[in-house]
Amino acid sequence: MTMKASAGTYNQAMPYMAMVFMRFGSAGLPIVAKYALNKGMSQHVLVVYRFAIATLVLAPFAIVFDRKVRPKMTLSVFVQIVLLGLLEPAIDQNLYYTGMKYTTATVATALCNVLPAFVFLLAWVCRLEKVNMRKLHCQAKILGTIGTVGGAMIMTMVNGPMLPLPWTKVNNQHQSTNIAATTKEDPLKGAVMILVGCVCWACFVILQAITLKSYPAELSLTTLICLMGTIESGIIALVMEKGNAAAWSIHWDSKLLAAVYSGIICSGVAYYIGAMVIQAKGPVFFAAFNPLTMVIVAIMSSFIFSEIMYLGRVIGAIVIVLGLYLVLWGKGKDQLSSDLDTNIKAAPPSSGEQMATISETAGTSNQDFVLLDVSRVAPADGSVKENQNQIP
Repeated sequence: MTMKASAGTYNQAMPYMAMVFMRFGSAGLPIVAKYALNKGMSQHVLVVYRFAIATLVLAPFAIVFDRKVRPKMTLSVFVQIVLLGLLEPAIDQNLYYTGMKYTTATVATALCNVLPAFVFLLAWVCRLEKVNMRKLHCQAKILGTIGTVGGAMIMTMVNGPMLPLPWTKVNNQHQSTNIAATTKEDPLKGAVMILVGCVCWACFVILQAITLKSYPAELSLTTLICLMGTIESGIIALVMEKGNAAAWSIHWDSKLLAAVYSGIICSGVAYYIGAMVIQAKGPVFFAAFNPLTMVIVAIMSSFIFSEIMYLGRVIGAIVIVLGLYLVLWGKGKDQLSSDLDTNIKAAPPSSGEQMATISETAGTSNQDFVLLDVSRVAPADGSVKENQNQIP
């Protein structure tokens, strides 16, 4: 009994632990990618290398582990995979890295926190998310979504007084110089690109949830998405970098690190975890954890790079955590309601309901038979005929 209870607790906690692990891995991407882009790496080539590496890493695992559960490929599933590769790997990632060139890594990470709101609205429209404004847990999901986005905006736009942490450097002039050096000349253009990419990302999450219903092999689906993303982003890179063969050169430097890290951690592992979580908990649950990336980046930067922590960032982080808790609480109530409805539908009718059904059938029908529950009552043929003759 104890082993079963422990296994049940582990299965329930697995999606939460997987998403936290995924967000820790994603937190390193803005820093690594921004450093490689500042060194002159083409953002379009980075996307191609990222998903090519992810495909090569995931393909052997998909062939081995999904050989017995992989469903048959149909035309509709193939079209959906093509669209998935176009939405996220090709369009979103190219817009994200291009926008990062015009802005900073912090701004790019903050703007991506609008994803939960976009996913929630699209899931609501596509009827993948149940929303009843009269129920408290549905109101909590809405408020939590607003809270996560609002907290991210607070972390980005509000600084407030500086917190004198002992492990951080307090050289304001040095920090201002670094910010001015890394800020590009057109931050508005970069912000628009990142926001448009987030819309494509939200569409990708919703379409992936739909595709998993007809193609429930997460590892194979992730590999195919990365493969299609490599082909489609490769076409975009060939067009954008036409005549620039030097853009494709790569050495043992930050460019290779950015391609390997983003390909294995942020594409291969993250897409696979995302597919499993979306199939188990839904797209809104997956998107609700996205703001944690910015909180993790702020904390890690404070320790690793000794960056200054401001009160506004701490308040924004608290708001994000509270909003995330509201969304998860609402999703938990949805899961309980779904399980209760399933149990009620699957439960056999009681003996009183069976007798009521028999009496109603006998009193309102002149037919020569009545409906019995053969699993509970199995009389002989003679007694059945005798009972039927007694019915007026």
